[in-house]
Amino acid sequence: MNTSVINNPTTPASTFVDQAADSASGAIRSTQTVANSAFDRLNDQVETARDRAVPLVDRLTSQAEGVARRSVEAMRDTSGQLRDRATRASESTVGYIKGEPVKAMLIAAAVGAALMALVGLVSRSRSVD
Repeated sequence: MNTSVINNPTTPASTFVDQAADSASGAIRSTQTVANSAFDRLNDQVETARDRAVPLVDRLTSQAEGVARRSVEAMRDTSGQLRDRATRASESTVGYIKGEPVKAMLIAAAVGAALMALVGLVSRSRSVD
C-alpha cells in the first residue's frame, strides 16, 4: 500500500479506498495462487501414492489367490488320503469279521458294554449335579 496517499490530506478518500481494495484483491489473488499450488502438489502426491499402491495391491491379491489355491489342493489331497484310509480300514474290518466271526462278535459286545457303562456313569453324574 502506498503510504504517501495516507499522509497526503489532499488525496481524495475514494482513491485511498480504491488502493486498499486493490491491495486486498492482490492479497486474495496471491493467497488463491498459493492455495492452488498447494492443492496441485497434494494432488500429485495422491496420484503418485495411488500409482504405487495399485501394483502392490495386485501383487498381494495374486499371492493370496496362490495361497488359497494351494490350500484347496492340499485339502483335496488330504481328503483323498483320508477316504483311502477309511476304505482300507473298512475292508480290513470286513475281512476280520469274515475270518474270525466269533471273536468279532465278542469284541463288539465288549465295546458295547463299555459304552453303556460310560453312558450310565455320565448320566448318573449329571443327575447328581
